[in-house]
Amino acid sequence: MKFAKKAVALVGAAAMATSMAACGSDSSTTATDTSSSDEKVTLSVWAWESTYTAAIKKFEEKYPNITIKLENVGTNTDEYTALDNAISAGSGAPDVAQIEYYALPQYAIKGNLLNIADKGASDYKDFYTPGTWSSVNYNDGIYGLPMDSGPMAFFYNKAVFDKAGIKEAPATWDEFYEDAKLIRKVDSYITSDSGDAGFYDSMVWQAGGTPFKTTGTDKVSINLTDDAGAKKFTELWQKMIDEDLIDTKTTGWTDEWNRGMNDGSIAGLLTGAWMPANLLSGAPDAAGDWRVAQLPQYSEGETANSENGGSSLAILSSTEKADAAYKFVDFMSHDRSSIDTRVEGGAFPADTETLEDSDFLSKTTLKNADGDEVDYFGGQKYNEVLAKAAENVTSGYQFLPFEIYARGIYGDTAGAAFTGKTTLAKGVESWQSKLKEYATQQGFTVE
Repeated sequence: MKFAKKAVALVGAAAMATSMAACGSDSSTTATDTSSSDEKVTLSVWAWESTYTAAIKKFEEKYPNITIKLENVGTNTDEYTALDNAISAGSGAPDVAQIEYYALPQYAIKGNLLNIADKGASDYKDFYTPGTWSSVNYNDGIYGLPMDSGPMAFFYNKAVFDKAGIKEAPATWDEFYEDAKLIRKVDSYITSDSGDAGFYDSMVWQAGGTPFKTTGTDKVSINLTDDAGAKKFTELWQKMIDEDLIDTKTTGWTDEWNRGMNDGSIAGLLTGAWMPANLLSGAPDAAGDWRVAQLPQYSEGETANSENGGSSLAILSSTEKADAAYKFVDFMSHDRSSIDTRVEGGAFPADTETLEDSDFLSKTTLKNADGDEVDYFGGQKYNEVLAKAAENVTSGYQFLPFEIYARGIYGDTAGAAFTGKTTLAKGVESWQSKLKEYATQQGFTVE
């Protein structure tokens, strides 16, 4: 394969990824299909990610009887609000929707998604990375196919690190803490976080935490305050906040945030592997200065990693065109021409074949909006690092079956720690309390 990655901002990549909870609903395993293989079919698809457009053209060439009506009804939570409204109304829902890994359980548990295991998806386990595959599995069912992934990595500005006298990226969180102090002495921050729920989830995952568990369709366990991984990260991050070692004032994905990366005042990011194209477009003046490394570890020799971002394509159980919808999902997520097209457009792959491809691994440049190759990472084979990060993702982390709500209230609870109104531990405790209350209101038994 030959890859020419474009500098496109993958909007969905800004949201966090998750692994799946462990339950589902039998009502999502069937759907009425009124289409036949010969008749012309139009599928309604809701998605916001820019690389879909080119891949859809290839799909329609292969399946001329199927026309795709692609609609961007909003990114991540905006789409989910529209989806919730359509489901509640009993009409207007699409046949297929882009749904991020963290949000998939919420729709699977309610029976809103089709279980595609019997349509052939159950044979794809070895095709995808363990982290993404576990993210679409739910109570022995498969409720979508992975479109991309976001294994966590540490992107850092080597020029700033050199200025601070730091020779290499930190291998442990203890080194990260010490490096952060040196970075502050040259008037930069080692990273930023103004209170991001998805980031917190990813970091607890990487720390070995398992604060959430769903059993069956009505039991949920929420234990943020006693979970070892959650406590480990919370204590580390509180120390960083207390000593002014991370930028807590600059909100991610704002112009100010991009300027910080562009001028070096924000010298690092702990984020998903989809970040290169966004760095190029958001911080073009820093080209050549940035590098990428594995996430720091809590103990030397460990290799634990987590996901941050990424999404699936799922079929709504209300569709009357299930066979055609599965052909579309299968092509977009599993067909080599679609995967190659999307990776060329800037998506980070979820399949192992691409992650082992020599052309992909040897890439040292990014293509900007003008089509020019940019040596953004100073000649580093950045995909080699990111592919290793994907290999190191641990499976088994579960998210709440109402994760969209959970992330929505994080800012008013745990997020208050980033403005000094409370400690992160107390904020997380408040978050936990509200989550338990909400779970009970939704009919879950809280354990």
